[in-house]
Amino acid sequence: MILLIHDLGAEEAKRLESTYATETVVVSDDGTIRHCVGCFGCWTKDPGSCVIKDKYSDMGALLGACTQLHIVSRCVYGGFSPFVKNVLDRSISYVHPDLRMREGQTHHRLRYDRPFRISVWFYGEGITENERETALRLLKANSINMGCPLDGVRFVESTVNLNGEGVVSDQNCIAQW
Repeated sequence: MILLIHDLGAEEAKRLESTYATETVVVSDDGTIRHCVGCFGCWTKDPGSCVIKDKYSDMGALLGACTQLHIVSRCVYGGFSPFVKNVLDRSISYVHPDLRMREGQTHHRLRYDRPFRISVWFYGEGITENERETALRLLKANSINMGCPLDGVRFVESTVNLNGEGVVSDQNCIAQW
């Protein structure tokens, strides 16, 4: 299953989502997501599931079930948009609270033994080189923390450049990793 997390508007979302196969779960902003409050209830009270009960409660389990994670986000100072960041914060139940050494660093123990592949498309006009470098460092750290390989990161000026299963046509891609 592909898990697609995006922050696109309705028209852009419809165009992008129509390019994906039926075995895709789409997580998008309908205005109802509640913010993670840092209670760690997903580790202590209801392990594996966020204690805030809304449609984003089982983000950790969705990550654990997917084979690919596709993220389409506006680039905000080299990071994700507020909505995408909030979804990822609500996904902390993907890992256990206890720590292990991984790649010479301390990281949370993984709850699921099913690594998925991560692909990210950042969009926005005037994304600077510093923002690109920050985004790459962030995503490398995220991939290590989630125990998943990073397939690639692409930066585009406009969401019009997104097509066919989120693939960016190379001639419209301003930078890729």
